[in-house]
Amino acid sequence: MGVYDEQGATLDEPEPRRPSITASRGGSVCGPQLPLSRRPPKGAVSEKMFVVGGWTPDDPSCSVEQFCPEYNEWRKAADMIIRRGQVAVGTLGGRIYTAGGEDDVRWYSSVERYDPDADSWSADVAPLSSPRSGVCMLAMDGALFAVGGHLSSTATNTVERYDPETNTWNKQAPLLTRRTRAAAAVLGGHLYVMGGSDGHVALSSVERYDPADGTWSMCAHMLSPRENAGCAVHRGHIYVAGGRDELNLELATAERLHPETMRWTPVKCMRSKRDDLSLAVFNGALLAVGGYDGVTSLKTAEIYDHETNTWRHFGSMKSKHPGGRVAVLC
Repeated sequence: MGVYDEQGATLDEPEPRRPSITASRGGSVCGPQLPLSRRPPKGAVSEKMFVVGGWTPDDPSCSVEQFCPEYNEWRKAADMIIRRGQVAVGTLGGRIYTAGGEDDVRWYSSVERYDPDADSWSADVAPLSSPRSGVCMLAMDGALFAVGGHLSSTATNTVERYDPETNTWNKQAPLLTRRTRAAAAVLGGHLYVMGGSDGHVALSSVERYDPADGTWSMCAHMLSPRENAGCAVHRGHIYVAGGRDELNLELATAERLHPETMRWTPVKCMRSKRDDLSLAVFNGALLAVGGYDGVTSLKTAEIYDHETNTWRHFGSMKSKHPGGRVAVLC
């Protein structure tokens, strides 16, 4: 199988023993492909993976791509309505939601919703209570939570819950610490928020929200301060990777939280430094997608093999998505 670096050069490496998904032969449009034995039968429901947004003043495209496993390639999808960077991305009810963000003129409170069947975006979703960028957004208990963010240089501890039935946002108990560009995940019925920046320096602190009583509590700190990190739940653990540290250095390091011991342990470093990346689980595999390595925005992805505790280069997207986010729909 061909494995490629950012420039498309072949890397001569041994294959992992039991890859959950395999890398393809080809150039810049290669992506994850299910082995024949694991592809769903025709007409069956399967996961869909999108990369949403990615904006800079030099490249304000806010493009969207969808990975098509039947063709083993990334294909263009409809752009967001408003072109903006540092937009929050979440999924709920088979739809993708984007919230907040900024361009080189203003900050936004607006929310958009993407329908993958129609390949179209709508702006009929209620906005956040205030404009802000660097928000975390994720689903829990049939609702979306928008956590933290910043307006100008001021980080916030605001938490809001979106009810799709009433199309309304309602404020929840605020974070214990002001955070923007944090990582977030839901595990065991709790919402975890990790790292980010308080507006001055990257954080290693972690807090957990209990929806039963609506309170936040502090948890064990991560091993490294990091903002703009990728985060995903994989095999019963929270994985956090990449981002940048308190010295604004891009990171390749990764770690995971063991929910039973509530301890963080190191994971093998990624092959590339990746600030502002996405971590996502797609068809059972943990992927690190995109990011900035200190020199350029990356199109490449890496796949994590938990058996060997290693990362491997794993194809690439068609376009660069600086600050874009991966969304997986079931």
